Parts: sequence; C-alpha cells; structure tokens
Amino acid sequence: MDEETHHPAKPAVEQVACARCGATADGDIAPPTWICAVEDGRSQYFCDACSRTHLRTIESRLDSAWW
Repeated sequence: MDEETHHPAKPAVEQVACARCGATADGDIAPPTWICAVEDGRSQYFCDACSRTHLRTIESRLDSAWW
C-alpha cells in the first residue's frame, strides 16, 4: 500500500519575553538565569534584571500585579 505520511506542521518558534519589561531571549527557551512563575494558571517568565530587582516580592509569592 502506498499511503502518504502526513507530518504535522511545526508551530512557529516564539521568543520568550519577560512579562515585566518585555526583554526577549534568544530562541524559544528561557535562559537559566530567568525565573518562571505560574500566575492564574499561566507560565510567565521574568528576565534576570527584573528578577533581581523584585527578588523579595517574588520570594514572598506576591503576584506580579503587586510589584
């Protein structure tokens, strides 16, 4: 039998962006120095500069709306 194999289309590569300042990472994976936080069931990434600036509030588990 000659059946065609259909390969699913690859999704477009999205850049990871800081939810606070909008800085983007190279590629679709956040660098290891970035922080990932889950707020309202959504993953949000914060760059190393924003993470350092707001470290106390992040450790206090305050939502980013409070910083």
